[in-house]
Amino acid sequence: MSEVARAVATLRDGGLVAFPTETVYGLGADAANSEALARLFAVKGRPREHPVIVHLGAVEDLDAWARTVPTSARRLVEVCWPGALTLVLERADRVPDAATGGLDTVGLRVPAHPLALELLGAFGGGLAAPSANRFGRVSPTTAAAVAAELGSEVDQILDGGPCSIGVESTIVDCTHGAPRILREGGISRERIGEILGREIDVGGATRA
Repeated sequence: MSEVARAVATLRDGGLVAFPTETVYGLGADAANSEALARLFAVKGRPREHPVIVHLGAVEDLDAWARTVPTSARRLVEVCWPGALTLVLERADRVPDAATGGLDTVGLRVPAHPLALELLGAFGGGLAAPSANRFGRVSPTTAAAVAAELGSEVDQILDGGPCSIGVESTIVDCTHGAPRILREGGISRERIGEILGREIDVGGATRA
């Protein structure tokens, strides 16, 4: 069995798999499995009211996880996915409360890392994947850093080498009219503004 196939089996069984993205390593759990999400929060020491970002395997999966996708969000997706951009959108019915902190919104992105995309494609669903570290600590950019931080509490670590960007994704909220940046990261505020043809405000809660 390949490492990816073993990871898929682990995730479908409710386990935790750390995997690389172009930004940082994520601690992955089945985003539709509330018990797996509870374990993810416990391992990270993350407050349950803090939403997690759901990683998708393809742009085409967006409409299955978001209830509505405004034109501005579609434009950002066209240019930036796969990539270091997370969109906050109204959540679809399939998204469990455990992934959203009880909010009516969900953070979604398609990562631009070949191993992450292979895993997501083989898994066939969404993976909640906050950074693979204890809550409040530095996000890991290598598999060795994940192992040093989480040890045996993660069931499997997929090693895809060092992350090419090394900072978290930019988060853009598209649920309240004009998009606004909640967290600056791998894609600059200026670039988001260029894509949308407007000035972009920054401010609000963040997700990691």
